[in-house]
Amino acid sequence: MAQLLDGSGTLGWVLLKCVIRFAFMIFNNCVAIPSYCLYMVLLQPLRILDSSTFWHVEGIMFKWLLSMVSSWGWIAGYTVTEWGDDVRPISEEEAMVIVNHQSTGDVCTLMMCLQDKGMVIQKMMWLMDHVFKYTNFGLVSLIHGDFFIRQGKAHRDKQLIYLKDHLEKYYHSRNRKWIVLFPEGGFLRKRRETSQLFAKKHSLPHLNHVTLPRLGATQVILKTLCAQQENGSVGSATRTTNQTGNKRRGLQWVIDVTIAYPKARPMDIQTWIFGYRPPTVTHVHYRMYPIREVPVEAEALTDWLYQRFVEKEEMLTHFYSTGSFPSQDGQKEAASRKMTLDPMWLCIIQSFAFASGYVWYSVLQYLYRCLF
Repeated sequence: MAQLLDGSGTLGWVLLKCVIRFAFMIFNNCVAIPSYCLYMVLLQPLRILDSSTFWHVEGIMFKWLLSMVSSWGWIAGYTVTEWGDDVRPISEEEAMVIVNHQSTGDVCTLMMCLQDKGMVIQKMMWLMDHVFKYTNFGLVSLIHGDFFIRQGKAHRDKQLIYLKDHLEKYYHSRNRKWIVLFPEGGFLRKRRETSQLFAKKHSLPHLNHVTLPRLGATQVILKTLCAQQENGSVGSATRTTNQTGNKRRGLQWVIDVTIAYPKARPMDIQTWIFGYRPPTVTHVHYRMYPIREVPVEAEALTDWLYQRFVEKEEMLTHFYSTGSFPSQDGQKEAASRKMTLDPMWLCIIQSFAFASGYVWYSVLQYLYRCLF
């Protein structure tokens, strides 16, 4: 009986914590997202007079919103340990980031681990499934200039055309630096069987922890944002000019990001919101490739991408059996570093969000009374 009562008490506390967290996040969204949108409306004259400054301010507010999402996991004890190359020195250079995709929690994990990477988040463009357009964060992403891609063969060709147009219109004009995509084109659990059947049919490696990547979006990004050389690779020496007149060097790096969850149990957005899983450390591995090493022609790029995801498979297999990623060339033992967030900074951002919500509510209430 005592054990039953103790178990009931534990369950009751978990449920109460979930309800409190959910209520807080609803309230947080209701003040932060409308405030962001209203600030953007208020700053439209600045967009006309000085668009570069407008997008700089927008990027700062966008980063603050992502910091709030990161704080939801941080408070629940969901942290990140980083491995591999240190990407902070190239935070001001242009890069394409390719990530393995296991669950909705991958995006939250990236939001957290990129917080301490300089101005990366505020100058980042995301490629995400079109379903996210209809979530609470969809309007924010639309304003920021992210691209929502529709999956499926019926839409593939048109979506790639839309992506090319989107990059040409928004990437340089809004001074974007990093672009993030998930080349697998869907969650691991949904695509694994199809990918394995395709691999068997075409004598390709059998993968369990990742799926074979798709070529389309990656190739469009490389061809649009880089200059192609005669040898079929993309170059780094060509400079382009954006609409603000600033010289740009184009993409300089491809950053290969591998996300690993303890015991191969992905963290989904529901866990991030309700916090019912015990404190968990998610592991993120970075590997940087100079853009000159990346081919752009279809066959060569396909082979290059397949090789990267075979390497991801090997790294994840090693991680799930040992608890650490394999060491890189020249290292006796793989080095890891714990990514940290500043609790005081998170409190300041949250306070600003709630204060902004109160101010905007008061302003709109006053306007409503004046008009009606």
